[in-house]
Amino acid sequence: MNPTETTTQKKPKPLWKTYTIFLVPMILSNLLQSLSGTVNNIYLGQMLGVSAMAAVSAFFPVLFFTIAFNIGIGTGASVLIGQAWGAKDVARVKAIAGSTLLVGISLGIVVAIMGSTFTEPLLRALGTPADILPDTVTYARIMFLGAPCVYVFLLITSMLRGVGDSKTPMLTLLISTLVGMVLTPALIRGWGGLPMLGIRSSAYATLTAFVIAITWTVWYLRRPIHKQFAKGEHPLAPHADFLQTLRFNKELMAKVLRIGLPSGITIVTMALAELAVLSLVNSHGSQATAAYGAVIQIVNYVQFPAISIAIAASILGAQAIGAGRGQTALGHIAKTGITLNVVLTGALVLLGYIFSRAMIGLFITDPAVVETAQSLLHIMLWGNIVFGMAMVLSGLMRASGTVLFPTIITMFSLAGVLIPVATVLNQRYGLPGIWAGFPIAFTAMLLMQTAYYRLVWKKKTLRPI
Repeated sequence: MNPTETTTQKKPKPLWKTYTIFLVPMILSNLLQSLSGTVNNIYLGQMLGVSAMAAVSAFFPVLFFTIAFNIGIGTGASVLIGQAWGAKDVARVKAIAGSTLLVGISLGIVVAIMGSTFTEPLLRALGTPADILPDTVTYARIMFLGAPCVYVFLLITSMLRGVGDSKTPMLTLLISTLVGMVLTPALIRGWGGLPMLGIRSSAYATLTAFVIAITWTVWYLRRPIHKQFAKGEHPLAPHADFLQTLRFNKELMAKVLRIGLPSGITIVTMALAELAVLSLVNSHGSQATAAYGAVIQIVNYVQFPAISIAIAASILGAQAIGAGRGQTALGHIAKTGITLNVVLTGALVLLGYIFSRAMIGLFITDPAVVETAQSLLHIMLWGNIVFGMAMVLSGLMRASGTVLFPTIITMFSLAGVLIPVATVLNQRYGLPGIWAGFPIAFTAMLLMQTAYYRLVWKKKTLRPI
């Protein structure tokens, strides 16, 4: 190689910069998703009353369970797409995306038919209060019918990240959030001659926002303006060659499900663990429940960087495995991800301690409850740094298709550590003992994930799935 060739070669970007470029849009996407739900609840509560908000909230657990599996499929697809993209196999990238999208649409249709048919019996079986049952049934039936749209929306935003594109999902979520924020009150009040739809407003606005956002994404992906890709052509642009991949591929979907199912089960386990903890909190009265709600709101925002960094580690790791870069590159990805987690999540945790009273005051006005919530936040907030470190390791191992043991560790940390520890400490120390269960469980999770990562996973010969 002569000097001229050396000077004209581009130096690779430092890994922390690659992380950051990927992370910033993803963190903003998470903020948009949370903001959308928060603003929607404010509209319902302020414009239609508490019963309307209760009706929508009563359906949320059902909605969560119906999309958990779909989120898992999206996770599995993004890992396989990342490996194929790292190997520069664009045809395989499109085949994985096409097959996954077809399965997602098919599942959405099944959920739409079954859910809309059995909406009322299902909600009755779940014990939905009689006074909000009619409104909940109305809202739920619309959301069930829109399931194919919801599934496509979630899969698109997930799969795009597999090729390192986190900007387009952010723009997609921005559009859906803005449309929903304008359309929900417009349908509630009947602005501009629109019908006044009451409780249906939120459902119709949500689905309309998804349709508009998906339509925009299709148009945007087809444009030759994506500078990070060759000739500006996005590899997942829905041109004719991509549409030909919309067929079921048994081999590819088996691999997607191998990674995706455990991810979906983990999400469900986390939800069930939170419900179990909430039942312990509820035993201390309504003030404790209010404090729980305020603390969880704050913690959700603090966890955004940790979750985003874990996803980034998974995608970057999958691309490294696809490119055949081996354990050295993966170790660097792990170290950089953990460092970024300590810096970013640590900064939010520090701000949480400094401004805890002011932040809790946004949700609660009762001074006694504010004091309780602040003390509980102080007990568990630091544990989110540990949680983020464990998530990075789990995400990186998932990049190679290693999901069984990381999933078992996560589930055991929640079901086998958090709930028993919170129960025992509740009996001894009361409410503070419940919250101490979180950092204890997160620490156990980190120790077990680290042990498996160092003693087992690092010794494996890693190949694309």
